[in-house]
Amino acid sequence: MKAIVANKYGSPEVLHLREVEKPVPKDNELLVRVRATTVSVGDYRMRSFNIPPLLWLPSRLALGITRPRNPIFGMELAGEVEAVGQAVTRFKAGDQILTSTMENGFGAHAEYKCLREDGAVVSKPASMSYEEAATLPVGANTALFYLQKANIQPGQKVLINGASGAVGTAAIQLAKHFGAEVTGVCSSANVEMVRALGADQVIDYANEDFTRNAQTYNIIFDTVGKLSFSKCKGSLAANGVYLTTMLSLPIIGQMLWGSLVGKGKGKKKIWFGDIGGRPTSERAKDLLFLNELIEAGKFKAVIDRCYPLDQIAAAYRHVETGHKRGDVVIKVTADRAQ
Repeated sequence: MKAIVANKYGSPEVLHLREVEKPVPKDNELLVRVRATTVSVGDYRMRSFNIPPLLWLPSRLALGITRPRNPIFGMELAGEVEAVGQAVTRFKAGDQILTSTMENGFGAHAEYKCLREDGAVVSKPASMSYEEAATLPVGANTALFYLQKANIQPGQKVLINGASGAVGTAAIQLAKHFGAEVTGVCSSANVEMVRALGADQVIDYANEDFTRNAQTYNIIFDTVGKLSFSKCKGSLAANGVYLTTMLSLPIIGQMLWGSLVGKGKGKKKIWFGDIGGRPTSERAKDLLFLNELIEAGKFKAVIDRCYPLDQIAAAYRHVETGHKRGDVVIKVTADRAQ
């Protein structure tokens, strides 16, 4: 089979299209023909090893000290089950599925991938293409995970920083579904798109600093990790929550301090979570919830660009600009009937 292989860390030039051995499913595994995958910010960070200093050493130990332990990246996929192990009962050949590969050693940037049946594997929504479905397992699932942890409620005011990215575009739609009043922060080029996704207000960060506009929010969701709790604290309402997808020493210190001094009346909180560390049953449950919203017409994928597998280096370069809108998708193998 064809796969994108990286035998060392570095620029997109370390990525090479290679013929590698097609995997064989174990008794409890599915063999999936990958139809579509994505290039995420997480993939870019793994490939380049552009990792926050705090996570540098544990990441090296987990991913490979001198080179990638698994040279095939890719965190999410949509595809078709080609074969199943003899102990598999939930799926059969021909089923269309989507999943994250984080508990399966990554590896979605390839024509085939073996997945554990008991992982976060769910059926693909019938109304979605493989390319659209591949965007759900990480970006959309992360947005849902964070908003649920913040205990989002109808009528709350929610600000989403990085509203045009993979997590941000999903967070807008989900926050509106939960009945919140949503403010999106993005560049001028993405204002109309963010508004079209349902944001009630949109702030162009080049023209306005929301931390100085005297508005307060119940939830501030920094989907791109470019803010800080100290900067946003004055814009949080009493009992407000600051959510960040980027872990740092100041964030850890503030979280520890918050746990030591207790909750307190009106206390403002900070929260960071690792979606990859969640139980697979919880991630599968959230994916099923997203499927329900999609089939009801209440959620849609946002795709910036779609590349063929042999042009994946170009996809990585686009992701590294920091200006992608929604997801960057890789079309791995030709579609059959969807």
